[in-house]
Amino acid sequence: MQVPRLVLKPGREKALLRRHPWIFSGAVARAEGGLESGTTVRIDAADGGFLGWAAYSPTSQISARVWSFDQTIPLDRSLIAQRVTAAVARRARWLPDVSALRLIHAESDGLPGVLCDRYGQQLVVQLSSAGAAHWREVIADALISATGCAQLYERSDSDVLELEGIAPRVGPLRGDAPLAATPIVEHDLNFAVSVVDGHKTGFYLDQRDNRHLVQHFSAVDEVLDCFCYTGGFTVNALAGGAKHVTAIDSSATAIAAAAINVSLNGAYAERVDWIEDDVFKRLRRLRDQARAFDLIILDPPKFAPTAALAERAARGYKDINLLAFKLLKPGGLLFTFSCSGGVNRDLFQKIIAGAALDAGAEAQIVRHLGAGADHPTALNFPEGDYLKGLLCQRG
Repeated sequence: MQVPRLVLKPGREKALLRRHPWIFSGAVARAEGGLESGTTVRIDAADGGFLGWAAYSPTSQISARVWSFDQTIPLDRSLIAQRVTAAVARRARWLPDVSALRLIHAESDGLPGVLCDRYGQQLVVQLSSAGAAHWREVIADALISATGCAQLYERSDSDVLELEGIAPRVGPLRGDAPLAATPIVEHDLNFAVSVVDGHKTGFYLDQRDNRHLVQHFSAVDEVLDCFCYTGGFTVNALAGGAKHVTAIDSSATAIAAAAINVSLNGAYAERVDWIEDDVFKRLRRLRDQARAFDLIILDPPKFAPTAALAERAARGYKDINLLAFKLLKPGGLLFTFSCSGGVNRDLFQKIIAGAALDAGAEAQIVRHLGAGADHPTALNFPEGDYLKGLLCQRG
């Protein structure tokens, strides 16, 4: 039986020789064999030389994602189980006392399109590639085996599924449906996570270390938390001694959840103003009111999922950061982030520098920020370094 394969055009093997796992449709010269969504395919260079074993995606611009670059180790049940086990073991070594963390970070763990987060004994998985969806049951079994957890919930409902030609899947994969609010503890603070209705898998675990850092700098009079979502930064600011926090989000549901998280950690309710509004509009209103803050957090949603949208995203990032610098007191701190894959670290820093210049603010970068150790970046896959952040101090 002929093994399905993709043969690349001459000269298009360079990225794969550097072990980058993506094969774009424009690089493919021809396809051979029975190819269906998620099918394991052999990738060959134009001269017939082996390049990798990949999962085929017929509708995406990324025609295939390589799971193995070793000809003797094909993409199969055994490989997936080994990769899942290794990813879980790495987290146990890096973060032995953390109960809410990312267990699998897609390509950076050698499992393209597979994300898995753990909230105590509750696992949540997102499968966003054709190969990941094809191996759904194998991935589920491997996760249960590697973690000892009994409950695994699927949240494969991201926009990228349409590009992959995959139908959304949401619901229990193993065990019962999760609780309406799953309790977690992060740096001795309590949070209630909705893995069913929350963004992504319910909580932004990638910001865990940055939330803790905010706590250390929050013994100030006025904190502004923009795009506050379920209050992770707000809770940490209050725990750090902030006398007052203004928290803004456009979602009433998120604000209600944030208020609950604040209440789980002490009698802080009177120290928070919750504002349901468009952040851009509210920042302009605060500027017009001549408000001033000691510490500002900007953690917006993804403005540019791809590089093609980077220019439009840059305008949005510059707008909110310019306004933030205008609202920041002399000596004040700005925690500013981008989770847009289309905006790299160099571009993000240039945007922030331009925003400070236009705001008439002199500022220094105190620290470069990113995701925690449970969100590693494989050296052959720089796209995995999606969360960029700067801690800036205004002069």
